[in-house]
Parts: sequence; C-alpha cells; structure tokens
Amino acid sequence: MDAFEAISKRRSVRKYKPQAVTREQLSQIVNMGRLAPTARNEQPWEFVVVTDRAKLRQLAHLAEHGKFIADAAACIVVLCRPATYYLEDGSAATTQMMVAATALGLASCWVAGDKKAYAAQVVAACGAPAEYKLVALIAIGHAAEVPDPPKRMLAEVLHWESFGR
Repeated sequence: MDAFEAISKRRSVRKYKPQAVTREQLSQIVNMGRLAPTARNEQPWEFVVVTDRAKLRQLAHLAEHGKFIADAAACIVVLCRPATYYLEDGSAATTQMMVAATALGLASCWVAGDKKAYAAQVVAACGAPAEYKLVALIAIGHAAEVPDPPKRMLAEVLHWESFGR
C-alpha cells in the first residue's frame, strides 16, 4: 500500500477483533514514529508498547474516552520529555504510526493524552519519569468495524493565496 492509499484509508477504529498483532508489526509501526519530523532534531519521544491484557485494561480505565483500549491487541503510549515542541513532535510521530498501522492492514485510534487529568497516572503506569508528557495513547489491532465518517470536500477547505479564495 502506498502512502496516499494508507493516508486515505486510515480511520479511527474503536472496535477490535480478539486477534494478536505481532511484535514485528508493532516494531515496524514504532519505527515509523521514530522517523517522524522533529523540531531541531530533538527527538523528545519515547514509545511504550503495551500488549499485556491487564495493563491494557488499566490504560482503558484511566483514559476517559479510551475504554476500547481494553479490547485492542496493543496500545502504544507516546511520551515526550519536556521540550519546546514536544506536542508537535509527539503528534507527528503519532500520526505516522497510525498511517503505518493502516499500511500493515491494521486499525488504530488516537486517544488524547496531553493536558488530560489522567496523564500523570498513565506516565506512572508506564514507569516513565514523572516529568515526561503524555502525548497520546494509540490503540492498535484488527478492526471489527471500520467507520466511514463524511469528510469535507477539498474545495471546501482549500484556499489559494488567502483565506476565502
């Protein structure tokens, strides 16, 4: 699958089949996050891959809008050390990992982390230093259901030279 196809097929999936994802696939996905663009090449990220069912349930319990993490095959916790552009860098890595999952025929969903009340608890549950920032939790698995939400047409969002043109 090429990049354009992976980007156009990526959807936020919240229902997963009880099917494992291989360690090799998860490593490939994280490697694509590692290669994301980063301000000043700081690379502030760390990625904790969780596949343990009890730990997935714990993360699902903590994340107010991520209850489906409990049913996913894995969750990639995206953490960043404090840096000026940690949120931008971590978000770029998160996006690339979700597109990589799609390219591998897997499903994913981004669960917000930054500035969430549960962020410190997730950081602690992962055993990371307390000063690290939680950027995202990414549920990964085999889709049981793929939503197809409407997207705005290109002509509605594309402006040439200034807004409104």
